Amino acid sequence: MEFDPSKHRFNQPYLRFIKMNKTKSHLLSVLFLLLMIASLSAQNTGETKTHLVKVEIPVNGQITITPAIPKDGKVVHGTVLSIKTRPATGYAFDSGYFSIPGMWGAMYYESMTPEFNVIIDQPKTLGASFVKEEVLEGFKVIQNVEYATPGKKVLKYDVYSPDNAKNLPCIVIIHGGGWISNTEDIMRGLARELVRSGDYVVFSIDYRWMHLLDGDESPNKMHHLIEDVFGAIIHIMEHAEAYGADPTRIALTGDSAGGHLSASAANFPDKIGDKGFGELEDVHEFLPSYLPKDKTIEKVREEVSRAIKVAAPSYGVFAGGLLTAHMGKESEEAQKAVAPIDHIPNVKERAIPQYLLRGTNDFLIQDANVQAYADALKAAGQKVVYEQVEGAYHAFFDWKPDAQTKGFFKEFGVPYAARMKAFFDVVFYPEKK
Repeated sequence: MEFDPSKHRFNQPYLRFIKMNKTKSHLLSVLFLLLMIASLSAQNTGETKTHLVKVEIPVNGQITITPAIPKDGKVVHGTVLSIKTRPATGYAFDSGYFSIPGMWGAMYYESMTPEFNVIIDQPKTLGASFVKEEVLEGFKVIQNVEYATPGKKVLKYDVYSPDNAKNLPCIVIIHGGGWISNTEDIMRGLARELVRSGDYVVFSIDYRWMHLLDGDESPNKMHHLIEDVFGAIIHIMEHAEAYGADPTRIALTGDSAGGHLSASAANFPDKIGDKGFGELEDVHEFLPSYLPKDKTIEKVREEVSRAIKVAAPSYGVFAGGLLTAHMGKESEEAQKAVAPIDHIPNVKERAIPQYLLRGTNDFLIQDANVQAYADALKAAGQKVVYEQVEGAYHAFFDWKPDAQTKGFFKEFGVPYAARMKAFFDVVFYPEKK
């Protein structure tokens, strides 16, 4: 194709040259044109944007990437990489992922399917995680059950149902992440531990992120997240029998931000309503992001209040501090309306025993704050057990592809998941005690 200088951003200097040099030799014009083409070519090469892509060699499996990553690791911006994973004998696929740097180290974005695509739009690290086949035996996982779309993000949950499950109590897990990150996938390690005995159907739920992080036009506030939790619980109750679960017997747990959300749902389901959150003076009600079409809000409130029997909010936020920081300029009344410590029911009205955990090396959640919540539960007559996990850091119930997180989960998460289940068993299987 003939070079047309009018189609390039360096056209004006060249056109001026042509106009001023009509009487000069044709050779000189050609030489100048060649120089301009070379310059343009160099410019285009320099503008080709690339990102450094690293691949973490998986343990107990393989990963294949197409097209292959260049030896220098530089991949052109916008390239779509097709990734296939294969476990070694005796192992099963856990997740595929890419990671980017985050405030707490590597932030993982995971695929729960063994074949997936990754768009290279920034530096990324790719990899895959595998677990022993026995880790996934005895139950089935149904992923991405959609329950509501109150904003741009589709809200969903995963179901872990024991083989031949029938009329089993439910455990609902709410993930942490500072109310601004993570999904239900990060709780799959805990879900596996709680479902393994065959005594419970486990549901791990997602919810909106605060502020504008979901891409919504107006910011999500703390009460919206609580409304999502109630919405997920209501949707789970409506469909529980399809998974072999009893919708009238529910335990709640969650860690960190999920600790706050699980304690909130446990303590004030009586605040479910449609009168708005702060729109009327002294009225702060939570309108669930999902509601059945055939039930009144009053009926839903009654059923949820009766169904939630016990809670285990782990290293949670129960008042002030981080809660206030994330709520910013919202009123003091609004902040109290979402603080679990300010809405503990008296045991004579509704019993809600709670199991509290905190690692002794937790740099975010202080012992005094959890103890204050435990004391408030006791003052209301509620049964409470507060245990500190010696040597554990924050988020030891998380499950991520990296070896360190898996190691913490094995050391602290596994034994304390068993203790949590034993606490739930007292409520749902008293005959075993």
